Amino acid sequence: MQPRMKSPAWTVPGLRDSLLAIAKTTENAGVPQATLELVHARVGQINGCSVCVDMHCRALKKLGESEARIFALPVWREAPYYTDAERAALAFAEAATRLSDRADAVPEEVWKEVAGHFSEAGLAALVTAIAAANFWNRLNVSTRQVTGEWIAQYI
Repeated sequence: MQPRMKSPAWTVPGLRDSLLAIAKTTENAGVPQATLELVHARVGQINGCSVCVDMHCRALKKLGESEARIFALPVWREAPYYTDAERAALAFAEAATRLSDRADAVPEEVWKEVAGHFSEAGLAALVTAIAAANFWNRLNVSTRQVTGEWIAQYI
């Protein structure tokens, strides 16, 4: 597999640094790093972004997460490995990623559940992290970026 072009994140001057700055900012808003990584990996799974799935699963492993939690992420609803707050964040990430799948893209019940687990700053960080993950996915998937061992240098 070959990418269609060099990643826009490396081609457009300043884009990569801007996106990394957004990610760094969301890390300091009260959402556990493991939760953010689970959200990023799940959004990547939904969008078929091999670069992001690889990167964020490696990051989860580096954080000390169990293989069970990493491997069961696609079926998190049926797996016992996630906290209520993580489940709320994952449900919110799925709704906010699949915006056109339903008339009420992010149902009130999903919002209320996630809002019950995170502060306003945490919610803002989740919204931003999900948007950023989707942005990266669209860059990578549309240009067919190829994952690999090189990704380890970024985590």
